[in-house]
Amino acid sequence: MFKGIIFDFNGTLFFDSEKHLDAWRKYSAKLRGTAFTDDEMRKYMFGRTNEDIIAYAIGEKPSKELVEQLAKEKEAVYRDMCRMDKENTVLAPGAVKLLNFLKENNIPHTIATMSEKDNVDFYIEEFKLSNWFDIDKIVYSDGTLPGKPAPDIYLKAAKRLGIEPQECIVVEDAISGIDSAKSAGIGKIIAIASMESKELYKNIPAVSQIIENFDEIDRNIFEIHCLKN
Repeated sequence: MFKGIIFDFNGTLFFDSEKHLDAWRKYSAKLRGTAFTDDEMRKYMFGRTNEDIIAYAIGEKPSKELVEQLAKEKEAVYRDMCRMDKENTVLAPGAVKLLNFLKENNIPHTIATMSEKDNVDFYIEEFKLSNWFDIDKIVYSDGTLPGKPAPDIYLKAAKRLGIEPQECIVVEDAISGIDSAKSAGIGKIIAIASMESKELYKNIPAVSQIIENFDEIDRNIFEIHCLKN
């Protein structure tokens, strides 16, 4: 059994990949004249920092000022897309039930996302994340972490939960995120097929389960610390 669970956010707890893709297509075309292909999106965008993505697009390390400028423009467009699409700006299928279970049974849980603070603040407000999460334990891109697939973000998240990486479950949608969790020594990695076909994950040895919604996660895999009366 496992003591805790760490969630990626984009494409995992929130199925927003298409919005991010649309925003990055627009800005990659602006940066290099042609939009990212779907394959480039998978390899060089998902789970990466804005600096990593912009560096790939322009073929060189960007200045801090350029990163900040382009990232703010792109993320503002993305958030506007979310606000205009209230029907689909909701937590993933089955997520609320699982989060309620985790909270009721005192099972450590947090979010590890390469989103930056403006977006994380937007998610906290939009999805009322404080209903389920200790906001101070959420790990996000604060300028000190390398992007996924480096293991740092999941090592930091496990440390914030006070448990060892091998005692944690991670739920991810991105290949780079799965590689990050594997490198961190996470005990169980669950892939959620929010946009990709389940077939994409079947040949990845690190993935022990593939789901399409959170109802598919067996609650019996958790070590329950105490039950509320």
